[in-house]
Amino acid sequence: MAEVLTAEAVRDELDGLAGWSGDSAGITRTVELASFPDAIAVVDRVAVAAEELDHHPDIDIRWRTVTFRCATHSIGGVTMRDIRLARRIDEIVEGAR
Repeated sequence: MAEVLTAEAVRDELDGLAGWSGDSAGITRTVELASFPDAIAVVDRVAVAAEELDHHPDIDIRWRTVTFRCATHSIGGVTMRDIRLARRIDEIVEGAR
């Protein structure tokens, strides 16, 4: 089973992630896309990646602004699974711009 990262480990990992913030309880990134359809397309691509990783973010869509929150709910904090998912989200977002 995955282990919750320490606060220091989360900070170290966040240094390598564009626009992410948070702590050992959860990490978050908010992005603004060019249009509502672009935002939905990014969410759709993240959904496919999340299924591949068998790990799913919380997603909030407000018009063309999308917020992703990653935490491993089953053990109550951020694990390397969340970091891997955040990296995939970053790739998808950058590919959409």
